[in-house]
Amino acid sequence: MVRPAARREAVAYVQRTHGLSERGACRALGAPRASHRYESTKEPPERLLARLRALAAARPRAGYRTLGRLLRREGIVANHKQIYRLYRAEGLLIRVKRRKRLAAAAREAPPPATRPWQRWAMDFMSESTTDSRRFRILTLLDLFTRRSPGAVVERSIGGLRVVRFLDDVAAAHGYPDSINVDNGPEFISNVLDQWAHAHGVQLLFSRPGKPVDNAFIESFNGRLRDECLNTNWFYGLEQAREVINEWLEDYNTRRPHSSLAGLTPTEYERQLRTSLLD
Repeated sequence: MVRPAARREAVAYVQRTHGLSERGACRALGAPRASHRYESTKEPPERLLARLRALAAARPRAGYRTLGRLLRREGIVANHKQIYRLYRAEGLLIRVKRRKRLAAAAREAPPPATRPWQRWAMDFMSESTTDSRRFRILTLLDLFTRRSPGAVVERSIGGLRVVRFLDDVAAAHGYPDSINVDNGPEFISNVLDQWAHAHGVQLLFSRPGKPVDNAFIESFNGRLRDECLNTNWFYGLEQAREVINEWLEDYNTRRPHSSLAGLTPTEYERQLRTSLLD
């Protein structure tokens, strides 16, 4: 379907190149003259546009749905179709390379989590500082609230460091029933196995080559990569820790999630805690 603006441009082009009148050009292209002469009387939504540009500049990898949720949280009422039109008109579209989906073999899925901090998911990421030295990031996510309690950023992360980090998180939230992990050497180590046995935690391993088995942490890591790691230069470990922790703070406390009815993970967890007390 050709948009009215494109039709008006086509009519103007035919008039210029072929010397036709407006009536003749419209008849030749099948374009109504009323639509060609129409001029909108609506005033441009300057406040909406200004905030949309500002939010898009602050979050370069945010899509129009995320920007729309942020606008609504600020009290700016706008239809999602209007936001999408402005998003396209301002050239804020993000090019996303879709990966081909492959059929996976049947897998017995564990029952979903029914309370906060019942099931966790963790995974590793790699990045490098400007001196080309690699460092690793251990990410952790609560699958019920979608909240990340923190991350470990070190040049090397062994099994003992993984266990120490998990104990620190458990001191604040209690030990989980299970943790979704992949088959990395740190996760199949004797140290983590002994820790899980001692605290009654079940380790749910992904099938080799099947990241969909741990989809929530993969999605979380994708956002961390896209919105933080790919948009910053890291001059050392301390600076990397600061930048990543700032991103985690924003993710937990200011970023609304569609899966949480537009709430942030912190707000969702607080709402759950309040409902349990009532």
